[in-house]
Amino acid sequence: MEVTSGSLGNGIPEAMGENRGNIKRCLEKYIEMGRRVMKPNQLMDELEIVINDVTQRRLVMEGDLGKILCFTQEAVVIPPNVVFTVRENPGNWQYVKVNSSNLSVEALTSTQYLKLKELIFDENWAKDENVLEVDFGALDFTLPRLSLSSSIGNGLRFVCSKLRDCVNDKPQSLVDYLLSLEHQGEKLMINETQNTAKKLEMSLILADVFLSELPKDTPFQAFELRFKEWGFEKGWGENARRVKETMRILSEILQAPDSVNIDRFFARIPRIFNVVIFSVRGYFGQTDVFGLPDTGGQVVYILDQVKALEKELLHRINSQGLNFKPQILVVTRLIPDTKCNQEFEPIIGTKHSNILRIPFVTENGILRRWVSRFDIYPYLERFTKDATTKILDILEGKPDLIIGNYTDGNLVASLMANKLGITQATIAHALEKTKYEDSDLKWKEFDLKYHFSSQFTADLISMNSADFIIASTYQEIAGNKEKAGQYESHTSFTLPGLYRVVSGINVFDPRFNIVAPGADESMYFPFTSQDGNFIKFYPYIDELLYSQNENDEHIGYLVDKKKPIIFSMARFDVVKNLTGLTEWYAKNKRLRDLVNLVIVGGFFDPSKSKDREETSEIKKMHSLIEKYQLKGQFRWITAKTVQTRNGDFYRCIADTRGAFVQPAHYEAFGLTVIEAMSCGLVTFATKHGGPAEIIVDGVSGFHIDPSNDEESSNKIADFFEKCKMDPNYWNMFSTEGLQRINECYTWKIYANKVINMGNTYSYWRYLNKDQKLAKQRYIQSFYNLQYRNLVKTIPMLSDIPQPPPPPPKPLIKPSPSKGKRTQSRLSFKMFGA
Repeated sequence: MEVTSGSLGNGIPEAMGENRGNIKRCLEKYIEMGRRVMKPNQLMDELEIVINDVTQRRLVMEGDLGKILCFTQEAVVIPPNVVFTVRENPGNWQYVKVNSSNLSVEALTSTQYLKLKELIFDENWAKDENVLEVDFGALDFTLPRLSLSSSIGNGLRFVCSKLRDCVNDKPQSLVDYLLSLEHQGEKLMINETQNTAKKLEMSLILADVFLSELPKDTPFQAFELRFKEWGFEKGWGENARRVKETMRILSEILQAPDSVNIDRFFARIPRIFNVVIFSVRGYFGQTDVFGLPDTGGQVVYILDQVKALEKELLHRINSQGLNFKPQILVVTRLIPDTKCNQEFEPIIGTKHSNILRIPFVTENGILRRWVSRFDIYPYLERFTKDATTKILDILEGKPDLIIGNYTDGNLVASLMANKLGITQATIAHALEKTKYEDSDLKWKEFDLKYHFSSQFTADLISMNSADFIIASTYQEIAGNKEKAGQYESHTSFTLPGLYRVVSGINVFDPRFNIVAPGADESMYFPFTSQDGNFIKFYPYIDELLYSQNENDEHIGYLVDKKKPIIFSMARFDVVKNLTGLTEWYAKNKRLRDLVNLVIVGGFFDPSKSKDREETSEIKKMHSLIEKYQLKGQFRWITAKTVQTRNGDFYRCIADTRGAFVQPAHYEAFGLTVIEAMSCGLVTFATKHGGPAEIIVDGVSGFHIDPSNDEESSNKIADFFEKCKMDPNYWNMFSTEGLQRINECYTWKIYANKVINMGNTYSYWRYLNKDQKLAKQRYIQSFYNLQYRNLVKTIPMLSDIPQPPPPPPKPLIKPSPSKGKRTQSRLSFKMFGA
C-alpha cells in the first residue's frame, strides 16, 4: 500500500454508518494515555475496546485505518498524532502520521519518525538539531539494489547479473583482475603477455584449437611450457578437458557476457587458498567445552564449516591443476587454566586447518579470566593487532578471505580486513538487538549490564564493512510478513541520547546471501542406521536418562520408561526458553500423562555459572521442579561438553518414539533442529526465526509459538495422542524430516556456495574499490568517534579480585557552541569526497 498525504476515512461511504467517527474514537483511545510506543497487539486490543460491535469493527478494518493497522510494526503516540510504522512487505517501510483531531494523514521520512519516537525517551536530545545522525546509505547510493522482497538473500545471483553488464562495458577490468591473481609468488591464469581484452580473446580461440587436438586426459604439465609462452599460467585446470572448458567459458564471457557463465567462471578461478575465521567469544574448543557460557552452536557450526571448506578447497585446487595446500585458521581467545589454553591446535578431521588462540592482554599482562560476551569489547582492538601479527607470520602472507562470527568476531574481522585490504564476510548467528524488546530505545537501562551501545555500534561497523554477509535463513535477514528480521531491524533505529541511525543496513543490498549449514554426517545420522544395535542399550546414555539416583550430572528421574521422551538441549538463557518449555509441560496434565521430559543444559548450582542470565534461569528451573512436583516425569542433565555424544542422545530419544522440542523465543537458524532431524527425530521448533524455514509445518515437523504456551503444549500432546492411535504417524514425520535435510541442508552445498562468493565478491570489491575506500573512511571515523568512547565505559576485568567498579562515565555529548550549527551527520564532507 502506498500512503500519501490526505485524510483518513474520506473514501468510506456515508451510508456505511459511523466509520469516520469510529476511526476518530479509536485514535483518541490511542492518545488517551499520552506519549508511548504501542505494539500491534496493543493497537488491536484497544480498537476492540472502543469498537465492540463486530460489524462496525469489520468496516473499520476494511477501510484506510484497517489497512494501516494490518501492516503496522509499532506505533508512536505523540498527542494529538499517532505515527504508524507500516511494513507491507519485508524490507519496505513507510512512516504514516495521523492526526486524531482532523484525521489528516502525512507520510514521514525515517528521520522525522525517529525524532518523534525520541521525544518519549529523551525530549531535550530529540529537539537538539546538532545530534549525531548516522547514514551509511549515503555512501551506497550509486550501488545497485535488489527490488523484490522475494529476492532478498540472493545477492550472488544479482551480483553476477550486474557483472555481466560491467564486463560488457569494460572487459579490460576483468583482464586486469585476472592479471592480479597469484599465490605464494606464482602468477596464475594469465601473465602480462595477455594484458588486453582483445589479446586474451584471440589467444583463447587459438588455445581452444590446440586443446581440441589433445586427448582429454592430457595433464596440464604436458603443455604448460607452450601455454606459458602464449601468456597462460597454471590454474585453468588439471587436464586438457578441464582447461578447455574453463577457457571456453571465459571466451564466451568476453564475446557475449551472461550471468550464468560469469557464475560458472568465478567458481573455477584460483582465488581462495588461505582462510581466517574469527570466533572470539566463549570457550572455543573441540572437547569438554560445549554448553559452557557463550559456547553453543556456533562452535559446532564453525568446526563443521572448516571441515567442509577444507574439503571443497582441496577439490578445487586439484581441479585447477595446482599443488598448493590450503590453510584455514580459526582464531579465537586463549584462556589460561582452561580447556582453551593451547595456542595452536590442529582441527580434528582436517589436514591443513588449525585453531589459533590469542590471549586478551591488558596493561597488567595476559588476562586469565573468562569474559562474558557482553563485556568483551574493550579487549578487541588489542586482540586484533596481536592476532594480525601472528596470522601473517603463520600464513607467510595475507589470507585470501576473512570470515567473522558474532558481533565480536565480526568486529575483529572488519578491523583486520580493513587494515590488510582483504575480502571479508560476516556471519551474525544472532543479533542481540532483536533478542531484547526495545533494547535500542531503552539502551541506557540495559547498558550497565549488557553494554548494548557498544554492541550495536560494533554491529553497524561490521555489517557495513563486510563484502558479503552470510545468513542461514531468509528470516534472519528480513523476517516474515508479520515480523521484521534481525538485519532488517537495523534499517533505521535510535539510541536516544547517543546517536540516530537513519540508514543502518539495507536488506535489499546484494551483499546478503542465504547459505544454510548442515550437520556433521559422521555424528548425526538416522537412528535406523545402527545395524540393530539400539542406542538405548548404550550404558552411559541409559544411565543418564533412567537411573533413579541423583548426582552432579543429573537430577530428577523417570518412573515410566515406556513413555516417549520429549527432549531439548540448549544454553540456559532467557531466549532459549528451556524454563518456558518446562513450565508448558508442568501445566499440561495431558502432556505429562503422555510423555516424559528431558532437559540438557546448564549447571545445577547457580554459583558455578559465570553468566548472569544463566544463573537466573537455573534458579527458575529449580523453583519449577519444586512448584510442580516434576520428579518422576522429568530429568535435568547438565550441559554435555562432549559434543560427539549429542548424536547418541538424539537417536536414543528417537528410539523411544519421542520428539525434540526447540522452544526459543527467537532462533536465528537452529542447528540443533538440523541435528535432530538428521537423526530421524520428530521435531517441534519455534516459528520465530530459522526453524520456520527448516521445517515445513505439518509435513516434516511442527512449528510452535513460544509466546502461546497452552497452544504449544497442546500441539505436542495432540501429536503423541495420534501416535498412540496410529503407530505409522510418528514414522511419517521422521521420514519426511530426513528427506528435508538431505535435499536442503548439507555442508557440501554450503562450502561450495561460500567459496563461490569469496571469488565473486573479491572481483565485485575490485570493481568498486573507490566506493569501498570512501565507505571505509566513513566507518573508521564512526569507529574512532563513537565505538572507542563507548568501550571506555566498560570496566576491564582484573585477575586480582577488585571492589565493584564505579558506574560508567557519562557518554560524551556534542558540546554547545556559539551560533547555529548544521546537524552533525557523518557524510562525504568529512573526507573531502
